[in-house]
Amino acid sequence: MKLSKCLKHAFNMVLYSKLRSWLTIIGIVIGVAAVISIVSIGEGMQQTLESQISGLGGDIITLTAGFSRGGSMFGRGHPGQNDNSGGGAVATEDEVVLDRTDYQALKGISDIALIDPNIRGNVDASYLGRTGSVTLTGVDQKVWSQITTVDLKEGRLLDSADQNVVVIGGGLASTFFDRPVGINKMLTIETSAFRVVGILDDNGRSIYMPIQMAYQVLDDKENGVYDTIVIKIRNEDELDAAMTKIEKRLMMVRHVTNRTKDFSLSSSRQMSAARSEMMSSVNMFLLALAAVSLIVGAVGIANTMFTSVLEKTKDIGIMKAIGARNSDILLIFLLHAALIGLVGGVLGILLGGVMSGSFSALAGDIRFLRGGGFISPRSIIMAISVSVFIGILAGAIPAWKASRLKPVDALRYE
Repeated sequence: MKLSKCLKHAFNMVLYSKLRSWLTIIGIVIGVAAVISIVSIGEGMQQTLESQISGLGGDIITLTAGFSRGGSMFGRGHPGQNDNSGGGAVATEDEVVLDRTDYQALKGISDIALIDPNIRGNVDASYLGRTGSVTLTGVDQKVWSQITTVDLKEGRLLDSADQNVVVIGGGLASTFFDRPVGINKMLTIETSAFRVVGILDDNGRSIYMPIQMAYQVLDDKENGVYDTIVIKIRNEDELDAAMTKIEKRLMMVRHVTNRTKDFSLSSSRQMSAARSEMMSSVNMFLLALAAVSLIVGAVGIANTMFTSVLEKTKDIGIMKAIGARNSDILLIFLLHAALIGLVGGVLGILLGGVMSGSFSALAGDIRFLRGGGFISPRSIIMAISVSVFIGILAGAIPAWKASRLKPVDALRYE
């Protein structure tokens, strides 16, 4: 029997057992959709993380008070961007701070090109009657424009002569208030008015201002004490050596040892490795859960195939009586199972694409989850291959059983 003839018989078996076939297909659709959405979301998050970290530059180091013994699940955020999105170092027992002594110690290291001390806190910002809480970061305006890696959308960055001016995040400018905030518009921060001179090309809701003005706005901050110090080294290729020098100098100045260390140094390379490892672990766990749906779908295909064999027993006898071989019967039922898997795989990819595409809208304010999903050709090929393979695997035993039926027994079957 020709392959086209076997395929036509298999297609008719799917077509004329609509309800049972579609119930089986739904099981495959759910499993494939779960797998494709998890894989695509994982790849989308990985691309977002890579784009964020690649924009940081390999020459940026962030110094924070407190020694990190465990760290946050998602890291401290961008050292160059200074967006206070959560996470941080695990503080030691005694409260420690960064101050001018640390700043002066860093200035004596030849490997360091720029040093940007930062303070940050939450403030109330008002514009045209709308007030909300946002993150305020005070930066050294003399070096911030040279050390930050965030792109500028409109206006300019802070200048060394600036005082009552701010640069704001793109999200704050466009969607936070009732009306968009433009260049040279006045924002009220706590009780003082500041002019907007720059808007960043991001979705952030942060405000950046000269650090001396930030000390006046943030009442709980002590002048000369910093939350973080962002360091730009001269040669990116010597990052590890520079971090070692910085660590030794700070340990000497702060009079600490490896056991009593009270500060943390982090770079974009370390964040990249830690986040990639975390994302891989999470993706593997979620894929294991999604695989359960595929197993359930495989059981459904096997059940459908066994039922089809029982229903088609007499037809099998007729086909064998007119010359069909065992291999022809086996091929027909395997193609039947493969078609169920193929249709389920295609529909599962479409459903998975919709699920991953809508994920960015559900991610809320989690920055690196906003990229949604990315369905690569590799994911599509994998989903189709797995669904067809599962269909054939689940239908192998029923198909083999059908091919071994004797014509006489099949024709007498009621």
